[in-house]
Amino acid sequence: MPEPPLPEEITPRDLHPSARNELKTLSKENAENVARHLAMAARVIDEDPQLAYEHALVASRKAGRVAVVRETLAIAAYAIGDFALALRELRTYRRISGKDDMIALIVDSERGVGRPDRALEEGRTVERSALTPDVRVALAIAMSGARLDRGEFELALGELEIPELDPDRAFEWSPALFSARAAVLEDLGRADEAAFWTQRAEVAASALGLDGEFDEIIVEDGLIDDPDLDDADFDDDLADGQDEAGLDDAESAEDDDQDAPPAAGPADEAAADAPATEEAEEVSGRSAEDDA
Repeated sequence: MPEPPLPEEITPRDLHPSARNELKTLSKENAENVARHLAMAARVIDEDPQLAYEHALVASRKAGRVAVVRETLAIAAYAIGDFALALRELRTYRRISGKDDMIALIVDSERGVGRPDRALEEGRTVERSALTPDVRVALAIAMSGARLDRGEFELALGELEIPELDPDRAFEWSPALFSARAAVLEDLGRADEAAFWTQRAEVAASALGLDGEFDEIIVEDGLIDDPDLDDADFDDDLADGQDEAGLDDAESAEDDDQDAPPAAGPADEAAADAPATEEAEEVSGRSAEDDA
């Protein structure tokens, strides 16, 4: 598969500094190229998820052992509906990074492949008190969706009973949380309560300056521009960098069976089968309409 073209205006500095820092293990040239593909994936993920996936796939072939690369590919795979591939990449990301910050997407991807029971099991593997509020809210919404998949409406409502469910305060996660609660209440036939939480979601969105449209799971964006850092900073950081594990660009894509990024697109059977054989370890998410 040929690499998708990169517009000249996309530079490494379009990637968040923390993400660029993860690329220091690569050679300077490779790091810059990977950074540009990651930045491009972040730029187009909403309007053209397939193109974002193609850029993320290129990055994964050049830097398969870098956590942010596997995270980006997982998000892009999720966005195009390849939930099996998303699970594979999320588990690899979790193993490499040691973080649980993508647990909600893991739960929702399990739902996507038709395994709500497994989704609930995954969600119970983490200590929720150790999660940041946004991740905890995203997980609650995903867990509620899994309950809905099983027809457990009261339990779905219970999953959303978390401290962050405060109708009088608005945070970045509030519109999605309020909307999810409204959707479950609607399913339960509690129309008046559903209307109340729908109204609170709209008020929260307005207070936050949103346009009324929001995802149920809010993914922390690590792929944004930082005007305080320029290309020179990135060049200096990478001046002494080496390819990861001493591999060149071609060899870095050849990893072990668990870490290797997919060699083909979303239809690749090996990628689709991978989640069934991997150990379960560990936002973007479904819309409120999907969860309903």
